[in-house]
Amino acid sequence: QVQLVESGGGLVQAGGSLRLSCVASGSILSINTMGWYRLAPGKERELVALDTSGGSTKYADFVKGRFTISRDNAENTVYLQMNNLKSEDTAVYYCHAETLDSDYWGLGTLVTVSS
Repeated sequence: QVQLVESGGGLVQAGGSLRLSCVASGSILSINTMGWYRLAPGKERELVALDTSGGSTKYADFVKGRFTISRDNAENTVYLQMNNLKSEDTAVYYCHAETLDSDYWGLGTLVTVSS
C-alpha cells in the first residue's frame, strides 16, 4: 500500500506561481511512476505531468513551458512547480503513484487562479 498526501494549493492571481508537494509513504520502494492530474469543474480528469522511475518526464501540452515536475527520492516527494498560472488552471490537483500491480491517489489539493 502507498499513501499520498498533497499540499501547496491555494489562491493565486493569474501570472503567479505555486509549488505543489506530494509526500509518499508506505511501500514506496514499489513505486515506479509518479505524477499529477487535475480535475476542473465540468471537465474530465486530465494528466498534467509524469515522472518515471527512470527519470523521464512527460507533460500535457497545455502546461509545457510553465509547469515542472521533479522528484526527491530521499524525501519520497514529488513536486509540481507551476508558473505563469492561468484562470483555466483552476482545478483540484491530484497526486498519483503507480506500482507494478496497482495505482494510488491522494485526496487532492485545490488550486484557484483568479483573473
